[in-house]
This record gives sequence, C-alpha cells and structure tokens, in this order.
Amino acid sequence: MGKTKHLGLSAERLDRITETLERKYVAPGEIPGSLIQVWRRGELAYTGITGSMDLERGKPLREDTIFRIYSMSKPITAVALMILVEQGLIGLDDDVATHIPSWKNLAVFAGGVPGAFITTPVKRPMKVIDLLTHTAGLTYGFLARTNVDAAYRKRKVADMPNARGLEGFIEDLAELPLECSPGDAWNYSVSIDVLGYLVQKISGETFGDFLRSRLFEPLGMRDTAFHVPAEKIERFATCYVARPEGGIKLQDDAQASTYAAPAIFESGGGGLVSTAGDYMRFCRMLLNGGELDGARILSPKTVALFSLNHLPGGKDMTELGLAPALFNEAGYAGVGFSLACGVTIDVARTRLPGTVGEFFWGGAASTAFWIDPKEDLAVVFMTQVLQSPHHISLRRDLRTLVYSALTESDA
Repeated sequence: MGKTKHLGLSAERLDRITETLERKYVAPGEIPGSLIQVWRRGELAYTGITGSMDLERGKPLREDTIFRIYSMSKPITAVALMILVEQGLIGLDDDVATHIPSWKNLAVFAGGVPGAFITTPVKRPMKVIDLLTHTAGLTYGFLARTNVDAAYRKRKVADMPNARGLEGFIEDLAELPLECSPGDAWNYSVSIDVLGYLVQKISGETFGDFLRSRLFEPLGMRDTAFHVPAEKIERFATCYVARPEGGIKLQDDAQASTYAAPAIFESGGGGLVSTAGDYMRFCRMLLNGGELDGARILSPKTVALFSLNHLPGGKDMTELGLAPALFNEAGYAGVGFSLACGVTIDVARTRLPGTVGEFFWGGAASTAFWIDPKEDLAVVFMTQVLQSPHHISLRRDLRTLVYSALTESDA
C-alpha cells in the first residue's frame, strides 16, 4: 500500500483491477486488451495494461496506443461549446433556430413513412440545452426503432465514412421530423454532432481546427484528432466486434482503417481518436476546475455544471428515456444527464459505489471514463470492442474495483 497510501488508495486493491480484467475479459477472448489509468489527489495513482492492441499481428497493448473513443468525443464537444458560452457568443437557453434558421419549422413525427411523413407542431422551440442533454427530439439511425430512424439510415445521417460534412448533415436534419417535442424525452441522438456544427459556425473555424487550437494544443493532447496520420498508424489499435456466439472478430484493421484519412464529417458525437494519457489530461482539466498546467479552458463555475442533472424536472433517464432497453451506455437507474455526460444523482439506485455529482460516459468500442470531483478522482479505461454484450458488466466491475481501492473518502 505504501506508494499510494498518501493518495488514500490501496496498491494491493488497485492491482486487482488489471488482474480481474485479465481473468474475466481478456483471457476468455471477450476483449483484446485493456488499459486503465486512475488519477487521484493530483497524481497518477495507477496504470494497468494487459492484452493486445492487434491480435492478428501479435502486438501488445502500449501505454501510448491510440483508440477510437467514439462517444467519449461528446464531452469534448460540450467543453468546446461551453468555451463559446463563456464568451457570450451562444447561450444554453438560446433557441437552436436562432443559430440554424433552416430549423425554424421543425415538426414532430405523428405517422407515415419516409417521404410521406405526417407531423405535428413542437410544443416549444428546441433549445441549445436540449442538444446537450439529448432531449432535442433527434435520434440515431442505428437505434432502428421508428420510421424516423429509418429516414436517418436512408439519408446516411451522421454516417462518418459517407457523410457530406457538417453543413450537409444540418441540411439533412432540416428535412426530417423530430421523434418527439423538445424536452419531452431523453433519446440518444446526433445532437452532439449538431453542437459541433454550432461551434464551427459561431467560431468561424472548422470544428477540428477549433478543437485543436482551443483544447488539444493548450492541454497537450497530442494524439487526439479526427484521424490518425501515417506516422502514428503503428500505435493505432485494431477494432473488434463481438460474435453472437461469444468472443470477438476483426471489425476495423488499424493498418487499413478509414481513420487513416482526414475526416469529411468531423463528428463531435463520435469521431475522435485519443490515447489514455490524452484523455486523462482532458479529465484532469475538468477535475481541476477548468485549468491544467497553466492553461485555463473553462471557469470553475462552468465546470460545476457538469456535475448537475439538467434533465427536465430533475428526472433520471429511466423516467425520461424513450426506449431505455435499446440503448444503455452506463446503466440508467439513479443517473441523470448533464452536459453531454451522464451524472450520478442517486447512488443507492445505481447499486454501485459512487458519489452524487460524478459525471461520466463511454464509447461504442467499450471505452469509458468518469470524473468524481468530491473524491478528487478521475478514471480512463480503453479497449476496442463494438457491440460487446459485456460492456455494462465491464463498466460496473471498473466502478466497483476502483472505489474498492479507496482507503480514505473525501466525499
């Protein structure tokens, strides 16, 4: 325990994390490998690495491996938007149509099929906060639940390899109905991609340039971007997909990946790649009240908004979700939604150790992070498996193992 005692952590119990990941997930072939970092009280308390970054080539996972972080892009986009909010260029209560005039007449799906939709008027205008909290009435095509989803798939809305770019994405959405009236329900969606468009339009820079100049360079996030350049491709992890019968198979070979080319569609909702070290620097900035190593990104009061539940009526996602059984990135009970992140609002209902106000999210390839300001704790977890049936149990194991290593609580 010695080297981590001053951090209020047990070294022996921290070692259980990687031991458990190896035994339950890596050795049985459910994930290719794992990388976890735990930061507490101003120090990197633990790094655990096991398994492979490329099974076919026998390449062991490295600390500087580059991963597809998918929806862990969302909090980064939220921070980019909040930079503009702090400059007075946009407000969370602004009508979205103020910034996207072509959306002024968006209406709600009432019936029909793509090309012959029947709609009704919205109950109230869509607000910027609705985009941040997935209560805007938008959706994702991959949810495959409704005729609106079908229209998204037909148009390839937010389809990263095939999309027309952020402007074309906004034009597509202007012609499609909403799933529900803004504020009525939580529905996972392309709304964070819309925020990326807003950042681009308001700043006058491409979204990628804005992220690079205002976030990644100031924070020293050298490997975070919308593509992997040729000189870094050897550090890029191959991505896998779960087999229905168990185990995994190749999904995206790192050496022949579409991520090797610059992105046409810079997706703030799911397009970034990063390393555990880079993403931990992002988390540390938020844990430190918006500043890291002399680079002030946001004010402490703005960062505090990430620890609050912004869902209408203070509800959690089980109470406001349209179809919680179809999509579950972290478990819903006791979880509200803040600024593009889940937030714990009732620890008992989560049935996991944790803290009210901790905020978190995950990515489609089973990556995850969380930030617990009261415990002065941040955790980043990386692997690369899509459609894993184990991603919820994996994330619950991570929570249990990390919090079980605490010997002192600051909360």
